[in-house]
Amino acid sequence: MGIPCLGLNGGPAFPHSEAFSFQVATDDQAETDRLWDAIVGHGGQASACGWCKDKWGLSWQITPRVLTAAIANPDPAAAQRAFAAMMQMGKIDTAQIETAVRG
Repeated sequence: MGIPCLGLNGGPAFPHSEAFSFQVATDDQAETDRLWDAIVGHGGQASACGWCKDKWGLSWQITPRVLTAAIANPDPAAAQRAFAAMMQMGKIDTAQIETAVRG
């Protein structure tokens, strides 16, 4: 994705944990699907609310920009509906988020 990242094998003294993750902001459902499927479909594991793990156990957050905007909506009821919809998802479905915002 063009962002440099360096990971070191810390050995048993510094084990990997979910305290570190990659977050990827996506522009649309197609990009969300492509990245999610690339991770989960190649030995990874799906989780909840846009989270998944790759085949090495690294955590990823595949976060559509529409979700970020929805949960920051100035209308608290719309934001709450979007958050509640997200809580029911594995991979984020942008159409469902948009529907939740509209009520």
